Amino acid sequence: MTEHTGSYYAATVNKATDYPPLIGDQSADVCVIGAGFTGISTALHLAERGYDVQVVEANRVGWGASGRNGGQLIGGISGEQKVANHHKRDVEDLFGELRWAGHAIVRERIQTYAIDCDLKYGYLDVAIKKRHLREFEADCRRLEKSGFPHEFRMLSKSETSETIGTDAYLGALLNMGNGHLHPLNLCVGEARAAESLGASIYEQSPVLDIEKGHRAKVVTERGSVTADFVVIAGNAYHALERQLRGIMFPVKSFIIATEPLPENVVAQINPRDLAVCDPNFLLQYFRLSADKRLLFGARFNYFGEDPAVIRKSHRKKMARIYPQLADARIDYAWGGTIGVPINRVPQLGRISPNVFYCQGYSGHGVNVTHLAGQIMADVVAGTAERFDLFASVKPLVMPGAHLLWKPMVALGILYYQVKDRL
Repeated sequence: MTEHTGSYYAATVNKATDYPPLIGDQSADVCVIGAGFTGISTALHLAERGYDVQVVEANRVGWGASGRNGGQLIGGISGEQKVANHHKRDVEDLFGELRWAGHAIVRERIQTYAIDCDLKYGYLDVAIKKRHLREFEADCRRLEKSGFPHEFRMLSKSETSETIGTDAYLGALLNMGNGHLHPLNLCVGEARAAESLGASIYEQSPVLDIEKGHRAKVVTERGSVTADFVVIAGNAYHALERQLRGIMFPVKSFIIATEPLPENVVAQINPRDLAVCDPNFLLQYFRLSADKRLLFGARFNYFGEDPAVIRKSHRKKMARIYPQLADARIDYAWGGTIGVPINRVPQLGRISPNVFYCQGYSGHGVNVTHLAGQIMADVVAGTAERFDLFASVKPLVMPGAHLLWKPMVALGILYYQVKDRL
């Protein structure tokens, strides 16, 4: 049971949450385990439909990756092609609209509940190698064919340099349908929206057991919730159920936040206030915060959360792209854990007839978690079509992965470092 990490987001949250722990025996229609984006999105969708929902969280709302991530709202669902192949369907027919559904939910939530979370539109996929340009050109053709309603176009090397003030990239794909936001403020805002509709949220209440039955019982140290349905939404932080062990790797990603940058520097490096991401597995991503800090994130072979280590690693990476920031003060440095399934397909499934789980977004969490919450609310309500789309693709299992995940992830990182360079 811990408080938030020392992130920029935790330091600038609109209002910190302080929900009580679960004490005593409670009853509900649905108990949701985990108060990150998946759990809160599920709870809010259910509360809007009139369900009595209780959310149980081990730490704080948005404590995990939901409140620590890069804040990039990016379309797409990892593992799309694998899901389409499994169903013998064309990937565009299956995912053409679905890959953007989370965006619509986020926009609707922000507007309906007046959530202040610094939402801005505009995003660049940047190319490091020629093969990336070919991939972006194919994406551009796909967007054109689908009638994508937002501005999108390929940028040349010189146009990319003019747009984000660096010569580090060969070109880019601009997409004004994607964007960026303050993820913790979004998650907390949605939690308060769910609470306003009657949902109960309990923090500092780690789940010790789930007793299966006609009505399942979620047990914590000081209380319990007996419910018709349970939704497990712990993502990389939940290993209570044996069935969920070894099907997903917890992968660390790290972010730094500089001091607020002068206006002339902002005008040099990102005058259009775009989010930026490269296509590598060990990717780098960055954007400006509302107060004009550069938030710069990347993965590297490290499993701790020492801010000094993160600062040292990321300052070098950031300075390769923006030499003018080599001496910028770094005010925040933190890490978080994302869930990466072995086959990269989001994992939706059942532990028992009335106990569901939903996890594993491989870094596409802001978008896909909101769609996932809607899908989980659907399956609770008896509509399983979209749930079965993913649930029928059985997770690949790596025996012992929950015990040996650090050396396995380290080997995976080395593998992808080589692959990214080829």
